[in-house]
Amino acid sequence: MSFSLAIIGRPNVGKSTLFNRLTGKKLALVDDRPGVTRDRREGEAKLADLRFTIIDTAGLEEGAQATLEGRMRAQTESAIHSADAILFLIDARVGVTPDDKYFADLVRRAGKPVILIANKAEGKAGEAGVLEAFSLGLGDPVPLSAEHGEGMADLYDALLEALPEETAEPAEEETQSVENLRDDEEDGSDLDVTKPLRIAVLGRPNAGKSTLINRILGEERLLTGPEAGITRDSIGVDFLWRDRKIKLFDTAGLRKRARIVDKLEKLSAADALRAARFSEVVVLLVDSTIPFEKQDLTIADLAAREGRAVVIALGKWDLIENPGATLPLLREEADRLLAQLRGCPVVPVSGATGQGLDKLMEAIVAVHATWNRRIATARLNRWLLAQVEETPPPAVSGRRIKIRYITQAKSRPPHFVIFGNQLDELPASYERFLVNGLRKTFDLPGVPIRISKKAGDNPYAGNRRD
Repeated sequence: MSFSLAIIGRPNVGKSTLFNRLTGKKLALVDDRPGVTRDRREGEAKLADLRFTIIDTAGLEEGAQATLEGRMRAQTESAIHSADAILFLIDARVGVTPDDKYFADLVRRAGKPVILIANKAEGKAGEAGVLEAFSLGLGDPVPLSAEHGEGMADLYDALLEALPEETAEPAEEETQSVENLRDDEEDGSDLDVTKPLRIAVLGRPNAGKSTLINRILGEERLLTGPEAGITRDSIGVDFLWRDRKIKLFDTAGLRKRARIVDKLEKLSAADALRAARFSEVVVLLVDSTIPFEKQDLTIADLAAREGRAVVIALGKWDLIENPGATLPLLREEADRLLAQLRGCPVVPVSGATGQGLDKLMEAIVAVHATWNRRIATARLNRWLLAQVEETPPPAVSGRRIKIRYITQAKSRPPHFVIFGNQLDELPASYERFLVNGLRKTFDLPGVPIRISKKAGDNPYAGNRRD
């Protein structure tokens, strides 16, 4: 039977390090300074034969409800409410602090099984803190070193004792579901609607990414507020939209690289870029009151170079005074500035009012289908023949460039291979001409198109299907 665990504790006790240890991946950002984690992050964890969901949370801090600390604590309390059991961490090298005692009372009142973990217990420096942990009244502490992996066997035994029913041998069908979840991480060659559609929402700081995702989910799942740069980790959230499985990633705002000097912001930016690389569709959220800044174009170009399908969401649309006249102008501007993604869907949305969310999701699903599309070789070559006859490639040093054949090598994104003579001399302008022709003729808006060149005649001549 599957179960979930929430990792709770004051800042800088090693919660994210333990989260990464249990998931086996460096998903959560880790730094020496306190308060790195702000949103709650879920991951699929593994400990020996146990498979479960682990929830990383922000460090528990006191603060008024309207403050950033108060909103972070509300996210942590939501994680406590949804989890089956709680891993309460203290720093064994520091010992029990007044904050530990205060939050231990909070955890105790939750009425959930609690496993007390004395983290950073490696060596003699942590021995006193382990003994001091008994004073919290949460049972025997588990000495652990999340960074070095020490004490994981003791944590396993503690889980079996705290959750005897949930840690029983999983049924065969549940085991299969876990295997399928891991398989979902591998891209297929064509559209498979049974796999979750992975979407990354990217944009500049304070563009409203977390607010938009909360509105799509219909709950305050992600931390939001007027402060810029609240989101640090890339948080993945699973949900269903019209019976379609979706995995939506919220990311940190991306500023110009030259302006990023803080180490933590560099880690956040790298995590956002990683989310883009592992997504299938990138939603570029643009502030419609100041649209298409240079950084917006840089992010869109990054998504195109990574081969992702792109949808542009015009955020804060409720602030536009004349939306009917503004939208066509912004769509023209998008085509002009982002020629590599010509025809990219441009959808006005508002995280504050919920405007345009269904149209946004419909655009995402449509561009994802385009991203997975394969085109018959016969259709491609009929198109190529007409293109070359109407506009032949230019001659180079008196020799004519001959393009003889084209085929689609793969999808995700569409990738075509052309065969002929002297293709190394083919000008970039003619390649763009072919790309624009492919995009227009075969209806491939919003996706990058790749073209590779190979010398020689048609390699498939004589191999016609009957």
